[in-house]
Amino acid sequence: MPTGSRVAVCWSDRRLGSGSSALLDTPEALLEQARSRVLDAAHPPGEDCIDHAWEDDDARMAIVARLPESLTPSSEQAWLALARRAVDASLAAALAEARIESLRKSERLQQALYEIADLAGSNLEMDEVLARIHAVVGTLMPSENFYIVLFDESRQTIRFLYFVDQLDPWVAEPEHEIPVSELPNSLTVAMLRHGRPLLGPSSEVRAALGVERDDSHGPDAADWLGVPMRRDDQVSGGIVVQSYDQAGRYSEEDRALLEYVAQHILTALDRKQAKLLLERRVDERTRELQQANTVMQAEIIERQRAEQLQRALYRISELSVAAGSIEQFCADVHAVVGELLYARNFYIAMVSADGGHLEFSYSVDEHDKVREPRPMGKGLSEYVINSAEALRADRETIARLHAEGKVLSQGAQAHSWLGVPLSRDGAAIGVLAVQSYSEEIVFTLRDQDLLTFVAYHIDNALARKRAQESLKAAHAELESRVESRTRELEEANQELRAQIGERLHAEEQLTHQARHDHLTGLPNRIQLLERLDGAIAAMQGGGRQPFAVLFLDLDRFKLVNDSVGHAAGDRMLVETGRRIGALLDAKDMVARLGGDEFAILLEDPVDAEAITGMASGILAALGEPMWIAGRELFPSASIGIAVWQPQYRRGQDMLRDADAAMYRAKARGRDRSELFDDRMRAEATRLLDLEADLRRAILKDAFEPAFQPIVRLQDGSVVGHEALLRWNHESRGVLAPGEFIGVGEDSGLIEQVDWLLYSRVCGWMARHGEGYVSINVSPRHLRSDDFAERLLRMLDDAGADPRRLRIEITEVALLDDAPRALRLFNILREHGVLVLLDDFGTGFSALSYLHRFPIHALKIDRSFVSGLDGEMHAESLALVRAILALAGTLGIDAIGEGIETARQREILLELGCAYGQGYLYGRPVPEPAAPGKPAPA
Repeated sequence: MPTGSRVAVCWSDRRLGSGSSALLDTPEALLEQARSRVLDAAHPPGEDCIDHAWEDDDARMAIVARLPESLTPSSEQAWLALARRAVDASLAAALAEARIESLRKSERLQQALYEIADLAGSNLEMDEVLARIHAVVGTLMPSENFYIVLFDESRQTIRFLYFVDQLDPWVAEPEHEIPVSELPNSLTVAMLRHGRPLLGPSSEVRAALGVERDDSHGPDAADWLGVPMRRDDQVSGGIVVQSYDQAGRYSEEDRALLEYVAQHILTALDRKQAKLLLERRVDERTRELQQANTVMQAEIIERQRAEQLQRALYRISELSVAAGSIEQFCADVHAVVGELLYARNFYIAMVSADGGHLEFSYSVDEHDKVREPRPMGKGLSEYVINSAEALRADRETIARLHAEGKVLSQGAQAHSWLGVPLSRDGAAIGVLAVQSYSEEIVFTLRDQDLLTFVAYHIDNALARKRAQESLKAAHAELESRVESRTRELEEANQELRAQIGERLHAEEQLTHQARHDHLTGLPNRIQLLERLDGAIAAMQGGGRQPFAVLFLDLDRFKLVNDSVGHAAGDRMLVETGRRIGALLDAKDMVARLGGDEFAILLEDPVDAEAITGMASGILAALGEPMWIAGRELFPSASIGIAVWQPQYRRGQDMLRDADAAMYRAKARGRDRSELFDDRMRAEATRLLDLEADLRRAILKDAFEPAFQPIVRLQDGSVVGHEALLRWNHESRGVLAPGEFIGVGEDSGLIEQVDWLLYSRVCGWMARHGEGYVSINVSPRHLRSDDFAERLLRMLDDAGADPRRLRIEITEVALLDDAPRALRLFNILREHGVLVLLDDFGTGFSALSYLHRFPIHALKIDRSFVSGLDGEMHAESLALVRAILALAGTLGIDAIGEGIETARQREILLELGCAYGQGYLYGRPVPEPAAPGKPAPA
């Protein structure tokens, strides 16, 4: 178009929205004309300009151009056609990019839902499941501050299942129910009652819901997003994410996504909770069965007592009919009563015919051998007769009645006394009494009822005919009650047997689940180790052939899960187990150990050649294609083989050696097998001995620092030292870290070794007051919350200046737990301890953490420095130049490592590297030269 032309383009698309674009210095009126043409199809075209609008599917576009001079009609038409194609192509590209982004989000969401579903079916503890769910949500949106709460509307309580917050130190108790009445100003409770998602700054959300500010609920969030979880259209909980430092961090799309994911999380929690409830119900049912058994035993005892009572009453009934004299009858009754309760001291007293005396018809007593008739007075017997009610009294009760003037004790004083009235025609005419002179024997209410019944039968003995009929009726009623109770006990026993059968069935199911893999149905590690231990015991007893164990691990199985999903990975594991099992004899076993690991027990292999042949057959069978999730997959595996040897005592030892051989197979290229041999055993023994030596060295504090100078390349002056670890081995002399660091890392002992070294370095710094010292810090230390405080305390105890200390970390340490590492570095930096990034260029070398972390200096890896005057000169020169340019841009110092030649030093100086270290300036020594002096070149 002619120079000075102005062009404006506007569009409106249902999927992309509206927008406009124009050349610089385009008048606003021209843009308004284009917008009007897009919004109103009937809007008239502009005058003295090119004005064109058109529609395509769900989009409408307009171009308005003002030219300093007119074009020919053909040029104008050609230009419009070209412009339309350009606009259409741009919109199509934008739509394609939007669809691609939508597919990416859908894929991430699907992966997250798969992971949540897998967690619901896992054997992990609930707190681990929730932590991993948190990590899954973190892949979808920012969730540094995240919590899950359950709401019981009927009980009006909430429980915080999971709570992670950067600023709020409150610790959740998942099993603790909090009444909502105790949280009147809780934004979370308000959201649950509101029942709909809420998004925005917490202050605005509180204002919208009418919730007052309450400091006890933590600080305000710059952006707050909460969504309810619903079960059967009823709010049962919620999920909240919040940001303290960035407003508008969450969008409506995040709200919709979290609301969708929340329902899947609720489903996962329900599944996990259902599993826990099932286990809890099994335990409760077991306890109920035990309790029922206890009740049944008690009922059996009660039945035996009832049968004993029945026999006693039956004998009393016979005596009341057959007794020849009242004295013999009383003696027989005494014998029967003595079988039911304590009756060593027993008597029957009757009021005389004239009512003036008390006569003892029968009496047996330890102290009062003979009871003579006496005038009616205020004794305990008279008290019972006068009141016509039974009396059960101890010494305290007797003393109280005596003090009230109601009784006047007669004869020896009893510790426990029980008397019941004997009646005739409704009037009391005598008393039946038992008493105890021992504190250990006290009569109970049951004894009182029994004695009352006996007294009733004695009354009937005085009127035999009436007593006989009454006893027959009572006996028949008692028989009926006993039979009814017996039937009830039999029914309860049948129900108990049925419940025991159900429990045995449940135990069988649990036993099967405990010994088999839930996915493939194959035996699990527990069952395999039992078979291995049995086979080893049989070998030690003699009489059988040696056996072998194959440890199989699928190659690149994680790629299958990451590409086609965990469900497809599960189907591959099932098919793998099926293919292996099809190659084995009935006496052999294939077990799934977990993940993509399998173990095969070959009971009677012919020889090592037959074992390796079986391994090759398994690899060939697994190499056949599998159709999974619509894809043709070609899996492979690495196999380690361990053949029984006399030194094996446990199945775990054979499995360990087969595992070691499997890793040898992976190291040699995968899709192959390796036999565990004497060299592997010797290496394993060497590492085990080295670990034992390392533990003894820790106890003896056999580690010391060796200091290598760090110099200013311009003049060679020493500015500091790097403290390198050395081990004074008791038999092998001084060892460098490369000879034992691997064992230390694997065993976790390296942390103890480091702290011994740090203590030595702090003491050296206190004695030598110039220059700084750098120490190497393992990523393991950065996982400890108190690392910074412990290091600073050690410096303070030694009297060393923390500003002279540097810590050297690798790039891997930054990627392990970035938030924790950043917090530790900031604490150290506040006290003057600076951070050096070691071996820079050999890892990820991501620019993001150079911006995020307070890095003081980069240490250029020795592999790049050594190449500056070698065969890789050009490549190393380019890499070192790039690293120095990056450090200069960020204001970070650079230190070249491994400088061994003057040429390397000169090149580094030319490139702008200010500091360096290496053998050119000195090897590590226990007592280095003082800082500030030139190092030897």
